[in-house]
Amino acid sequence: MTSQPIVKICGLSESDGLNAALSAGADMVGFVFFPASPRHIGAAKARELGVQVAGRARKVALTVDATDDLLAEIVGALDPDLLQLHGRETPARAAAVRARFGLPVLKAIGVSDIRDVAGASAYAGVAEAILFDAKASPGALRPGGNGLAFDWRLLAAAKSVAPFFLSGGLSCETVAEALASTGASGVDVSSGVESSPGVKDPEMIARFVAAARRAVLA
Repeated sequence: MTSQPIVKICGLSESDGLNAALSAGADMVGFVFFPASPRHIGAAKARELGVQVAGRARKVALTVDATDDLLAEIVGALDPDLLQLHGRETPARAAAVRARFGLPVLKAIGVSDIRDVAGASAYAGVAEAILFDAKASPGALRPGGNGLAFDWRLLAAAKSVAPFFLSGGLSCETVAEALASTGASGVDVSSGVESSPGVKDPEMIARFVAAARRAVLA
């Protein structure tokens, strides 16, 4: 039995990039609510872009250790389908967020060694899926979206964790290999489809989605 991977284009902050992701057939579109990121958007922009999606993809709100008040503001503006927790949120915090807002959670886990992958099992039954990303270097301003890849071989044990997404340093040229070697349920890309930090390239988005679609999972 085969299935196609889920494709998520993240860090969308302007109308043209979002339209490119939707036109290419992305399954999920991600919006960043984290001021340290060049892809950060506020409530007003989130409301505008959210309307543009119009049910053509699942909307994902990415936050980093956000308070309930901030999450409530984001939910009110974007009306997301999922909440992506990209900080140090514990399983208990993730469960509390899911219960408070009635939305599924996508939990990001930074990976540098096998212990990080093994630790993801603590979110079983809490997160709809795990998103494995390259762990940011010490002192980095952002926990993700840094264009870094990690050793995909570490994910050999991840198939027992739950559905998982792969992120970190992916591009049009590497996404097919990444899917084939990891068996990930989906892929997430941000900087890999940008012409400069925070500026999405429509052609790169189209190529990325097409390459992922060709990599049918076994």
